Amino acid sequence: MIYYKVIIVGGGPAGSSCAWRLKENEIDCLILDKQQFPRTKLCAGWITPRVINDLRINLDDYPHGIRKFNKFNIHIFNKEIILKVHQYAIRRIEFDSWLLQRSGVAINTHEVKDIKKDGDYYVVDDQYRCKYLVGAGGTHCPVYRTFFKQINPHAKDHLVVTLEEEFSYDYQDVNCHLWFLINKLPGYSWYVPKSDGYLNIGIGGFFEKLKAGKDDIKDQWQFFTQELERLSLIRNHHFDAKGYSYYIRNGVDSVHLDSIFLIGDAAGLATRDMGEGIGPAVRSGILAAEAIISGKKLFLNSVKKNSFPRYSTFGKLLITYLFNLKM
Repeated sequence: MIYYKVIIVGGGPAGSSCAWRLKENEIDCLILDKQQFPRTKLCAGWITPRVINDLRINLDDYPHGIRKFNKFNIHIFNKEIILKVHQYAIRRIEFDSWLLQRSGVAINTHEVKDIKKDGDYYVVDDQYRCKYLVGAGGTHCPVYRTFFKQINPHAKDHLVVTLEEEFSYDYQDVNCHLWFLINKLPGYSWYVPKSDGYLNIGIGGFFEKLKAGKDDIKDQWQFFTQELERLSLIRNHHFDAKGYSYYIRNGVDSVHLDSIFLIGDAAGLATRDMGEGIGPAVRSGILAAEAIISGKKLFLNSVKKNSFPRYSTFGKLLITYLFNLKM
């Protein structure tokens, strides 16, 4: 049986950030992920300066494309608002793989099926054994399902469903566009031009609100793509969207149980306003690593203590703007 002090289930930004911090402190760990990297990961892919600072990334050394945005074009109430921002757009297929390799830890391609507690240790699929276990496997993480689902159930009204597509396209508009309150979508839509000629478009909305309004995310996607064509942002493209779901942050009652930690989308930590997931994933991964290093409890609700974000910087800026906007 293979033994590591720490086993991390999931190699996305949460898992790789945790592993990177542990490796810096010479704690041996193993990442298990069911997919090989690089792997396709649909995501608008914007990251904040805080993510760059938390991960100590030197942008000059980042080997892939990254696009800086100084403004967002916001469409709301049939008005267009230009909002100054400081954001970056990356491609997750590149960014996630680079973070994982940079962590410098062992990585095994393995889909986790069964986890058992054995005294002070945890056994994964009768193949792996560890003292500390970290769940970073996204919305359907087996660590969450096995140990946290009963004590920390996800709230149905916090479930977000999305449809999006990322593809090579000769876009003419280099601006990032966001649409709110269009076609009564309980969420927002986006158009994010990325470096190297890639474009990401997508929509996301609260599942329960869509269902209550007898609406469907696929119908909203149809409306959105027609709107993109009407605005001449995209022409002559055969749309082929893929979907996924995640939970935005609610109470997050428990993310630390005995020697088990839950981070990123596995804990449902996307920000409450914009559904931003990369920042909270990175931050929670680092906090989990520091808890393992120090032997202390991991608390995410202590915002002042941990400076852990419930809301995105951009969301706060947009809300402040709208409060001061005279319609």
